[in-house]
Amino acid sequence: MSRSSIAKRLWSGRRRRPRDDAALDERKVERMDGRGFVWIDLQNPDRENVERLAAEYGFNALNVEDCLTKFELPKLDAYSDHMFLILHFPPIVAKEAIPKHNQLSIFVGRGFLITVHQGNLKPLVDLVRACKGGIDPERRDRLMSSSTAVLLHEIIDVLVDDLLHTLRRVMANLDDIEDDVFDESKSVAKDIHVLRREITVLRRIASPLKRIVLGAAKNIASYSPGEDLTLHFDDVIDHIDKAIDTLEESKETMEIYKDTDFVLSTEKASKVLAVLTIIFTLAIPATVIGTFYGMNVSLPGGSGDSGGGGPHTTFLLVIVASVVPAGIMYLYFRRLGWISG
Repeated sequence: MSRSSIAKRLWSGRRRRPRDDAALDERKVERMDGRGFVWIDLQNPDRENVERLAAEYGFNALNVEDCLTKFELPKLDAYSDHMFLILHFPPIVAKEAIPKHNQLSIFVGRGFLITVHQGNLKPLVDLVRACKGGIDPERRDRLMSSSTAVLLHEIIDVLVDDLLHTLRRVMANLDDIEDDVFDESKSVAKDIHVLRREITVLRRIASPLKRIVLGAAKNIASYSPGEDLTLHFDDVIDHIDKAIDTLEESKETMEIYKDTDFVLSTEKASKVLAVLTIIFTLAIPATVIGTFYGMNVSLPGGSGDSGGGGPHTTFLLVIVASVVPAGIMYLYFRRLGWISG
């Protein structure tokens, strides 16, 4: 399995972005009015958009800088009237087969929910379209007629579910590599390296996720009085736990595959060296005799006196003197078990 095939398989399916889907690269500000709250989604925003909303809702200036930064560590800041979250999720398309991350920043309070991202989180983009238009009226009514807490849960839930789909493809790739590791005709060292890198990055994405969601579930009650979403967030946390466990198992499995591939490669190299060594050893008698007769000195049979065996006497003696010791060594090596029958 080649490096590119692993990347294509891992990031195939509904996560793969069509080349003509330019909508994901557009700068958009979508506003969706719900019952008693508003959801504003900023896709590829500029500083002016974010600062205008920050002034309107009284956001911390440091949080504004965080959401405009392309890479910021996952975090949760809770204030008296709102929360600020930064979450990381896998991208739609991996570059050079090594997935990075997509950052999602969320401001959520009792009367507002603001999401800031680069447009590469397709499940979130699809959710915005569903709530903005008439694609899924039932889903739109359920989300926009409830509260920001329910909407926050839905956003996190769809993105965590998408993470689980990615992990299922990782497990499929692990199964493929397992078959290739024991196939002597295939070299999987590079494939193992690529998949190990992918698993490592996904672990960095999933590990902080549980802590952030737990904090959000604890603080969201302040902005959704009368609603108990404990069971809903517990379900999301269970999915995150499953993702973390899967990644830990995958990491351990990859270490086993790496060690196995190293052992098998070493054994294969040892066999090749053993064969070459035996061939060289068996050729030593012929090499020694040929070296002597290649010297410019008088040797038996080298003066043109063919003896009683005809003109090829010397040649035959050299062949016998070379083959007999080689044959004796061959039989001895077989007796020692160095050469299999």
